[in-house]
Amino acid sequence: MSAESLRAKVIAEWRGLKEPLERKERCKSVGDLLQNLMPKLGLGERLNESEVRAAWKDVVGDFIAQHAAPAGLSGGVLGIHVLQPSLRYELERNWKREILKKLQDKFGKKAIREIQFRIS
Repeated sequence: MSAESLRAKVIAEWRGLKEPLERKERCKSVGDLLQNLMPKLGLGERLNESEVRAAWKDVVGDFIAQHAAPAGLSGGVLGIHVLQPSLRYELERNWKREILKKLQDKFGKKAIREIQFRIS
């Protein structure tokens, strides 16, 4: 008789109940719990928003990152605060599709469906 089976037998006799030999793993990592909990609390977009902010400079480059920054993500629409009207015009007319494609490639088309530039 192995030490584990002897232990289980002694505990079962002491309790008066049979204890299963294999226990189901009841512990989960914090990351797994947060992934399940965040969408239920309506905070799934907040997680994506922080990831977008962290990756913004890599996606758009140094110059644009110095003059424009993500403001918020709501319903798949990413709001971007831009410092100057002329830059907003340039981004809206010439760079919007490319920035949106890069963001969608990185975070998925469901996470970011649209981007809107706003003067701040």
